[in-house]
Amino acid sequence: MERRRVGILGATGMVGQRFIQLLHHHPWFEIAWLAASDRSAGKRFDEACRWKLDTPLPAGIAAMTLMPNVPEGMPSGELPKIIFAALDSAIAYELEPKFAAAGCAVISNSSAFRMTADVPLVVPEVNADHLELLESQVWRKDAGGYIVTNPNCCAIGLSMALAPLAQRFGIESLFVSTMQAVSGAGYPGVASLDILGNVIPFIQNEEEKLQEECGKLLGTLVGDRVALAPMKLSAHCNRVAVEDGHTECVSIKLKRPATYEQILNAWADFQPLAGIHEGKPLPSAPDQPVEYAGEMDRPQPRLDRMRGNGMAATVGRLRPCNLLDWKFVVLSHNTIRGAAGAAVLNAELLAMLGKLDWKKWTASAHKHVTAALV
Repeated sequence: MERRRVGILGATGMVGQRFIQLLHHHPWFEIAWLAASDRSAGKRFDEACRWKLDTPLPAGIAAMTLMPNVPEGMPSGELPKIIFAALDSAIAYELEPKFAAAGCAVISNSSAFRMTADVPLVVPEVNADHLELLESQVWRKDAGGYIVTNPNCCAIGLSMALAPLAQRFGIESLFVSTMQAVSGAGYPGVASLDILGNVIPFIQNEEEKLQEECGKLLGTLVGDRVALAPMKLSAHCNRVAVEDGHTECVSIKLKRPATYEQILNAWADFQPLAGIHEGKPLPSAPDQPVEYAGEMDRPQPRLDRMRGNGMAATVGRLRPCNLLDWKFVVLSHNTIRGAAGAAVLNAELLAMLGKLDWKKWTASAHKHVTAALV
């Protein structure tokens, strides 16, 4: 597959930096355009950005000039058709539609449009079929552009662990309590005197996002809408003094009985993307989306967050629950699988489905319009 030019909105933030890290040597995508806020636009990337990741800032990226976070005024052909967005929700709500209206595929990490009816909220292993919703978007019909979103960082890891159980046994209700890393708050994030030696039992809007988004992720595509999964979910979200890796303690009631071995088999057999790309996985897809850690004290963020190159969800401590049916622990890397990596995997799936090929879309749209006129 030829490498496609891509742009990154919000490139200097923590998620934007993860996008750069994951896309720099990507076999399908090439970073051609970086954008940031007005205070950074016009500067070299290395002048405007305080690089915080554990890999060096690529020299070619460091020398790039940051552009304004808007599509207007770009010379014809210079604006990439594929835009990875790492924006705050309020800014995303204003800017992402502008890029979609300019004919771009906006692959967003923001919460701004996640619950919008015609915007796909996608984890490829869980609900790849929901991508068809983008064909209903007005931007798609008018200019070929669209918005696709990935979920909240905790909803991704949780939905990956839940999907194989929902498919085999059904889910009636569940309770989840999260222990979320400080990197989930961006940079500089939570003040050290607030978080060191402490647990903060409140993260703005996090519980609501987790409860709503899991219902959409595990829901069923019905025509041009998603029927939410008929399950009850109660969440408690907490910030803890961990750098990367969100941990979730889950108790679950299934619709049909399941044994310990049957649940382990459901996770082990869960490989919905196997063979989607000419017998090979998508470049960013983990070989095993859900890995089980059998040790009594695992998963742990320090030891397990990088499983599957940071793209796998690790489950452990499966045991009977005295209140519901079963309980277990889920861990996922919040800025890789839970943010930038999730969006990159969505883009890979879009590429495989032909939804990043504007020539095909133009031909299809022309045929549709011609048929309508006749």
